Amino acid sequence: MFDLDGTLADVRHRLHLVRARPRDWEAFFAAAPADPPLAEGVELALACARQCDLAYVTGRPESCRRDTEDWLARQGLPAGPLLMRRDGDRRPARTVKPELLRSLAQERCVTAVVDDDAQVCIAYEATGFRVLHAPWMEPQPILDVVQEREGRT
Repeated sequence: MFDLDGTLADVRHRLHLVRARPRDWEAFFAAAPADPPLAEGVELALACARQCDLAYVTGRPESCRRDTEDWLARQGLPAGPLLMRRDGDRRPARTVKPELLRSLAQERCVTAVVDDDAQVCIAYEATGFRVLHAPWMEPQPILDVVQEREGRT
């Protein structure tokens, strides 16, 4: 299971859209298809795909599904289940993402999850999942605010 933003996708080019108030969420998510890939994450995902099926989990809203699936395909990543936040769900990522992962684990064996968000990693571990923290994109304080306090992305 791989996270997207900060693990596979480099979101830094669009963070300016949510630093100021009011935050421009429409533009922020509309810019997601232009995210450059994070080479370390994509390489790890492709290596893992040689031994197991991949799935993806993201705090992005369901309304971003088509763009997200297209982005994954453009990076050469294999298709797999894509678990997304319901539109309008503003719970913290540390709550939403483990819930999404537990739903997948009812149907499939989840061997490990890769995520850049330390709070999400702690929540996954507390739920019993094996976690690999993805440190290849330096922490972005604004992501902590929008993921954990505002329940976005």
